[in-house]
Amino acid sequence: MRRYLRIVLLCAACGFCSLLYAFSQLAVSLEEGAGGGGGKPQAAAASWLAGGGRGAARGAGSAARPGRSHRYSLKIQPVEKMHLAVVACGERLEETMTMLKSAIIFSIKPLQFHIFAEDQLHDSFKDRLESWSFLRTFNYTLYPITFPSENAAEWKKLFKPCASQRLFLPLILKEVDSLLYVDTDILFLRPVDDIWSLLKKFNSTQIAAMAPEHEEPRIGWYNRFARHPYYGKTGVNSGVMLMNMTRIRRKYFKNDMTTVQLRWGDILMPLLKKYKLNITWGDQDLLNIIFFHNPESLFVFPCQWNYRPDHCIYGSNCQEAEEEGIFILHGNRGVYHDDKQPAFRAVYEALRNCSFEDEDIRSLFKSLELELQKTVHTYCGKIYKIFIKQLAKSIEDRYNRPPKER
Repeated sequence: MRRYLRIVLLCAACGFCSLLYAFSQLAVSLEEGAGGGGGKPQAAAASWLAGGGRGAARGAGSAARPGRSHRYSLKIQPVEKMHLAVVACGERLEETMTMLKSAIIFSIKPLQFHIFAEDQLHDSFKDRLESWSFLRTFNYTLYPITFPSENAAEWKKLFKPCASQRLFLPLILKEVDSLLYVDTDILFLRPVDDIWSLLKKFNSTQIAAMAPEHEEPRIGWYNRFARHPYYGKTGVNSGVMLMNMTRIRRKYFKNDMTTVQLRWGDILMPLLKKYKLNITWGDQDLLNIIFFHNPESLFVFPCQWNYRPDHCIYGSNCQEAEEEGIFILHGNRGVYHDDKQPAFRAVYEALRNCSFEDEDIRSLFKSLELELQKTVHTYCGKIYKIFIKQLAKSIEDRYNRPPKER
């Protein structure tokens, strides 16, 4: 009888302990659910930084907090966030803010912005982004400009100030799996979700995606003037670069410096030392050299995902944009701020002045079309309808159609 009593007591004790463990796990889950969902900034300390001091992520008011914080409810399947990075130096604050606005206006899934900027720009970025906090559709983290300490001066003076920062994003944002990098002079005319979905089209060897530098070899720069290897027939443009950064960090790259294949963090400086007297476009040239030797690693997307003045300045030469419209507008060479390409400037001004009010966004198409009609005296202006074809669809899909019933 005593034996049976002991067994009963032992079973009761085990059951009580199991119950306590279940309640403790539930409490932990609830706590994580309340504070998770993107509240923590991605680790930003680069491998060459001791203790993460200069490379620590910065947000609103703290180096240890993300740019904005919200309360998050417990979700069984959290929504995937799209990671977007930009590097801003000098007089690029307004241009960068307009780019971020265009991303927010049309995108569906939440966005995580990784903004690398000179220290004197951080407060301005913080103030402007905090004024958008009512949107609840994005988080941001501010980072200082960071280069390997032993070669910092050399990287800073390559091409334009801060431009080569993009080469080090896989090494700085170590916890980010995939990332869309864009230049400050980018405008989204289609949801970021759509270019983000191209990650799923990568085959097993592809680690990044870019668009060709030119569609027409007769006006191509690389095939006519380059003194270094470059990808494909006309090279690639790095102003819009989609990256599977986990794959980039893991890959060993073929090169023309040694028979040994090198990791990303080991190949950059040797490449710069070998080709620094032969490269004109800085970090973009280094990327072309890397993918020349590793062509199987690059996914090439059509020119409508990176539409620049070169696609229309001498006549239209981006067939995909003619058929479907421009998806991403790239106003390089400062065309948003001068009168050389008024069609590009009209799109930039329309988005810069647009508010987040639904009615303002709905009216964007008609007002922009009127401005573009004033640019028909230029080659790009003659085909102005490709500038608003996709924009009209994006507005219709996002703001004019009734929401789907669940």
